[in-house]
Amino acid sequence: MKPPGSYKLIGYHQGRRAYGAAPTAGNDPFPLDMGREMRIVESLRHQIVEGRDEQDLRIRRVFDGPREIYRIEIEVPELAYLRTTLLDGDALEELLAHDDVRNVVASTLP
Repeated sequence: MKPPGSYKLIGYHQGRRAYGAAPTAGNDPFPLDMGREMRIVESLRHQIVEGRDEQDLRIRRVFDGPREIYRIEIEVPELAYLRTTLLDGDALEELLAHDDVRNVVASTLP
């Protein structure tokens, strides 16, 4: 019988590291979190640029301190689809660094 609180690690199989584990020497130079954040930003960028006409875009600041957090909502009413993503200030700056995204955001402002 196993003592309470001991569980098998999912994703850690045959010497492979689990998701979220710290990278070891020799792996790619970017931390796992950085890679995931960049994939999320690129996915948002692609969705914002590709779906201009049929979607509503809203960007709001949720927290001001100690770290700025922004909420990005992409809504497609025809599909009953709503994507909500929370980003920090650095990730939002990375998203808005692309001219095509900045143009779409500027066109949604009143």
